[in-house]
Amino acid sequence: MKTIEVIVAPDGKTRVETNGYTGSDCRQASRALLQALGQQSSEQLKPEFHQAATEQQQRASE
Repeated sequence: MKTIEVIVAPDGKTRVETNGYTGSDCRQASRALLQALGQQSSEQLKPEFHQAATEQQQRASE
């Protein structure tokens, strides 16, 4: 199941976390939320992001 969580810390900092997405689909799915929340200070990519990119490269080279 694909989900997007917006976590708001007591100090007001926000974090957007996507689950169930592979590759850059997570960026497309969360784009509107990230724009609404303002400037992004950092990005931490999950293994699923890199795994999907590796699989796509392997398919292209076959």
